[in-house]
Amino acid sequence: MDVTLHLAQDPDADALLGRSPLAALVGMLLDQQVPMEWAFKGPRTIADRLGADDLDAHEIAARDPEEFVALLSEKPAVHRYPGSMAKRIQQLCQYLVEHYDGDASGVWDGVGTGAELLKRLEALPGFGKQKAQIFLALLGKQLGVTPKGWREAAGAYGEARSFRSVADITGPESLTKVRAHKREMKAAAKADKAAKGVGGGK
Repeated sequence: MDVTLHLAQDPDADALLGRSPLAALVGMLLDQQVPMEWAFKGPRTIADRLGADDLDAHEIAARDPEEFVALLSEKPAVHRYPGSMAKRIQQLCQYLVEHYDGDASGVWDGVGTGAELLKRLEALPGFGKQKAQIFLALLGKQLGVTPKGWREAAGAYGEARSFRSVADITGPESLTKVRAHKREMKAAAKADKAAKGVGGGK
């Protein structure tokens, strides 16, 4: 895995995401309740604070939990909720050590079908179905991992020429389109909730 990604909008952070399967997984894990660039810059920040060029699942899994929380909490914090995210990252790394000998790429290497890959991703700590489908779409669209039926397994996120998620971001223009799509989805959800509220009050 050695590709050019544009998720953090920061050359050093994106370079790490493009060459490190674990960094890509950790970035995806962090991608909630914070701006996408903040989330995907996180792996680079963590590696820097560990004094390393890459992330090591064995090392992170074995670190003292309080020390790891402190590392993520240093300003600027890696996430809006550094405590809970530190715990999730360690749980993810512990799972990878237990099931894949610490090799994050083992989650998708040699997998036969998109359905099986989705199942493996959903089994990762902190990965619900939506997050798993988005990461599966990222693997297929930008990282060359295309088992049979991967688009179907990724659902709407696997659609070609769509701008739904981080899987579709390849530069500033596509980032703008994805942001616009997310705003539309939020507005639609808000309108739907309001409509149901009116209906429920009759």
